[in-house]
Amino acid sequence: MGSDALARLADERVDHRFKGLPPDADGLTVAELAAQRRNLFDGGFATPVLALSAEHLEHNLRLMETYAARHGLAFAPHGKTSMAPQLFQRQIEHGAWGITLAVPHQVRVARAFGVERVFLANELVDPAALRWIAAEQDADPGFRVICYVDSVRGVELMDAALAGAARPLDVVVELAAGDGARTGVRTEAECAAVADAVAAAATLRLVGVAGYEGEVPQATHERVTAWLRRLVALAAGFDKAGRFAGLDEIVVSAGGSAWFDAVAEVFAEIPGLSAPVLKLLRSGAYVSHDDGHYRRLTPFNRVPEEGTLEPAFRLWAQVVSRPTDGQAFLNAGKRDAAYDLDLPVAQVVRRDGAEREAAGIEVTGLSDQHAWLRTAPGAELEVGDWVGLGLSHPCTSFDKWPLIPVAEADGTVVDYIRTFF
Repeated sequence: MGSDALARLADERVDHRFKGLPPDADGLTVAELAAQRRNLFDGGFATPVLALSAEHLEHNLRLMETYAARHGLAFAPHGKTSMAPQLFQRQIEHGAWGITLAVPHQVRVARAFGVERVFLANELVDPAALRWIAAEQDADPGFRVICYVDSVRGVELMDAALAGAARPLDVVVELAAGDGARTGVRTEAECAAVADAVAAAATLRLVGVAGYEGEVPQATHERVTAWLRRLVALAAGFDKAGRFAGLDEIVVSAGGSAWFDAVAEVFAEIPGLSAPVLKLLRSGAYVSHDDGHYRRLTPFNRVPEEGTLEPAFRLWAQVVSRPTDGQAFLNAGKRDAAYDLDLPVAQVVRRDGAEREAAGIEVTGLSDQHAWLRTAPGAELEVGDWVGLGLSHPCTSFDKWPLIPVAEADGTVVDYIRTFF
């Protein structure tokens, strides 16, 4: 990756743009602040402040690296989760083939930091973005984008926008996860028509098939497995028809964060094709995991012998009002915490350096800048206490914080993660 661009992140000056950081750190570079190894709880940080666990972050990176290797999967974690080039780098250092992204802006961020392989999990028909990608590929023989196609019309628009490109853009036909699912081609016959359109387009090269099993309607292991077998059969049928002739490898890709065990199971059954198969898994939420949605859905609940992901986020807020024995308010709200899937969960309370379980304390709602707490009789909570909140859904947690402290278990902040949303 682009070590110079990553190094420049450390040279950025800390100021009012980065909420939660110590006010007396204004003017320091990120590197200078990190070198001070301040403590999250008594080093001048202002609430609310989001922190990532250094230990849990490293654990999760190692676990998915091991999982992918064990199951013979290449790994392109979805970067839209964090939009943090420092984490992209760590994911690549932990064996990732490349980074999955969703929209052109995200690809531009990845390229600015030297990512060499991008899987774009969307059909891209914007001509300005396509011309930019073509120019990037033409300028750098080491840069590769693989992009979805899901319609003949889309293929025609892509071909028109890419006219004159020196290198074709690699594409995979996206198979929809079923009727009523999100994007993708609904039937195998329509997939063949899209593949025919790609073959007729000089600017595109068909390299495989892909989809997202997380959109399977009323998903169960059986339904997800059945759809994944459709995807594999589509690849085998395309190959038998000669659609992948001349390729060095054939791409078959799936895998969100809820069913990657099913992906591993079915991809292990892929038959021998005319070229080696790049079995590309794209799970992204694992990097931070969470205390709600993905804690419930992670496949590691079904295969505990393969390991356990650890939630790495904790949002620290302060009690700013305790109007009754049954109610309290924190100074963190919708601007600070993910709330699209589940409300935050009160986990611990800190007072005078001591930490205890947040017994009898429940988050019942969020305003823009406040969390509403219901407190059970006897729940010990005072104005000024720090409350550590667990969050649900990483993808809407990272995007609220442009610079996130990474703290060790004792609160020592050892790094800062810059996000680009």
